[in-house]
Amino acid sequence: MHCTVLSDRTILLVISGGIAAYKSLDLIRRLRDQGAVVRCVLTKGGSQFVTPLSVSALASERVYEDLFSLNDESEMGHIQLSRESDIIVVAPATADLMAKMAGGVADDLASTVLLASNKPIMIAPSMNTEMWNHPATQRNLKQLIADGVTVIGPGSGDLACGEVGAGRMIGVDEIVSAVEAKLCEGAVAIDAPLKGVRALVTSGPTHEAIDPVRFISNRSSGKQGHAIAAALRAAGADVVLVSGPTNLPDPVGVTTVHAESALEMEAACREALPVGVAICAAAVADWRPKAFAPGKIKKGAEIPKFEMVENPDILAGLSAAGSSRPALVIGFAAETSDVINEAKRKRARKGCDWIIANDVSAAAGVIGGDNNTVHVIDESSVESWPVLSKVEVASRIVARVAKYFLGATAEQDSQRTGA
Repeated sequence: MHCTVLSDRTILLVISGGIAAYKSLDLIRRLRDQGAVVRCVLTKGGSQFVTPLSVSALASERVYEDLFSLNDESEMGHIQLSRESDIIVVAPATADLMAKMAGGVADDLASTVLLASNKPIMIAPSMNTEMWNHPATQRNLKQLIADGVTVIGPGSGDLACGEVGAGRMIGVDEIVSAVEAKLCEGAVAIDAPLKGVRALVTSGPTHEAIDPVRFISNRSSGKQGHAIAAALRAAGADVVLVSGPTNLPDPVGVTTVHAESALEMEAACREALPVGVAICAAAVADWRPKAFAPGKIKKGAEIPKFEMVENPDILAGLSAAGSSRPALVIGFAAETSDVINEAKRKRARKGCDWIIANDVSAAAGVIGGDNNTVHVIDESSVESWPVLSKVEVASRIVARVAKYFLGATAEQDSQRTGA
């Protein structure tokens, strides 16, 4: 299921001059795949990284570059561009353009359109980590947030300049999800099959501390869980996302609770109840060290030995019978062999209604990647899906959830009327 709020909506994409500008080409394609009309403003710096011809070919629209174009400005083109869009997305948003926006500078087409707009504005920052952390940039960021601009990212990791840290533009899938959620904030009535349903999603890994600098964890990126949370919100649900440590931005319109350990995640899930549906996509560590060392464990002659204790089973706990059990509990099974049979056994053991099985062996490239291959298993069937983006997997899961709740509502209505 796609959030139909993107269908036939006009998105104005501002592409500024950063190395991440190449990602804007994929962003155009993904937005158009969702049914959106994409118009593009390309700054002078942006044109050093992507060509107007490439942008125009993917958008199937002309590209706007010049503030003083006689043909455009005879009809106040910069005003029309801002007024005719449903949302403006700046990706990448450089430190320079953020500074212009915060200061109200309008000295080129992009900054003028942004200043003249009365529509929602979303930016995806991209810059060197020192530029991102600079007091001036952080001051501008606070001003933009105070002005109502939605900021998504940046992520952390290896940067094009060779340094490591915050400043990397978030992935295209995350931007698309954020745009969907932002537009759905004011348009959930268009297609909101889950309006009135409260949903809980867990996402990402957990960190189980050994000492102040070391922990036990896994390679989960959180991309699938975050995409599910955004898709639920796009379908009208009231969503609580309990996220372990990830490099992902909080999905727009979702209540996000950050948890470090399995114990913290379990407590946050209990606090979120009651919910109609719980989707446990987090990769929760099975064990944790019994004792936490208050100081860094020093390297010595002997290899340290750790006594481990079992972490709480969040999925089994939510699946347990009782007044607080969600109507629908969905788990994930990350397996490296005999995927479907292992997942069937896990579903029976945990007591959940559905389980989403996926192959996380190294050859599959699922962990940390943008695609997933899953099998949806319930009490009576196995439904295998092809390789899909994690955003598309999330959309399909949410469509199945919506179908479940619509069926439950129809059954209740039938019982009330005696049909």
